[in-house]
Amino acid sequence: MTRQNISTGSKWEPLIGYSRAVRIGSNIHISGTTASGENAYEQTIGILKTLKDVLTEAGGTLNDVVKTRIYLTNIDDWEIVGKAHGEVFGDIRPATVMLEVSRLIDPTLFVEIEAEAIVQ
Repeated sequence: MTRQNISTGSKWEPLIGYSRAVRIGSNIHISGTTASGENAYEQTIGILKTLKDVLTEAGGTLNDVVKTRIYLTNIDDWEIVGKAHGEVFGDIRPATVMLEVSRLIDPTLFVEIEAEAIVQ
């Protein structure tokens, strides 16, 4: 089976040794993704745009997403993050989990999302 590594050009990818996403067969695995923004809602919108772009490059769409994992540095942000997630995935409705973590790699980041997709 062919492996396709997808990069977004992040400085972290070669430094840490990972790909933004990996497609093997019909499965696409997207690494934890963050975005800048003033609050968790703005960051979530930016993350979901990146996920959409990565899926497109891998030959998929948001409709192919079957699972998301959402990491929050403050679980009290669950409603605004959930709102942004629902704006994108409201009709798709992937399986998901939302967890609080003590911190992310940068203190200005409030949310990180990873995803799995299966291309039909």
